[in-house]
Amino acid sequence: MIVDAEDKVLGRLATDIARKVKDGEEVKVVNSEKAVISGDEEEVKDNYKNKYERGSRDFGPYYPKRPDKILKRTVRNMLPDSKDDSQVKTYLSYPRDIDPEDVEEVDVKEGDDLKMRNYVKLGEVSRYVGWTPRGEN
Repeated sequence: MIVDAEDKVLGRLATDIARKVKDGEEVKVVNSEKAVISGDEEEVKDNYKNKYERGSRDFGPYYPKRPDKILKRTVRNMLPDSKDDSQVKTYLSYPRDIDPEDVEEVDVKEGDDLKMRNYVKLGEVSRYVGWTPRGEN
């Protein structure tokens, strides 16, 4: 199954993906950096910055900077310990081997469906934490 994360609310999308993985499906997620996190922009960014800075380099916990890895970690945290997260593949955009016509529509709340329309893109949060996309040095 291939899912497009563009404008989908991160938590609801991750829950849907985790359910499918529990049922034994392999899920590929494209456009991870275009997923949205609901809430006040400053609070969301500060929350992720605090998570990333928590712990130490030697002992962890380790939080990713890249949006595709943040999405994968969110899904992994929703899976029981017995399930392996190798059935979840996340990508920043469309890889060459995935055809955009193969993407299935997931019935998950989008950013514009939120009451206050208070959200921030996952890519913006990643840049705030310190991620630099390849080619933007």
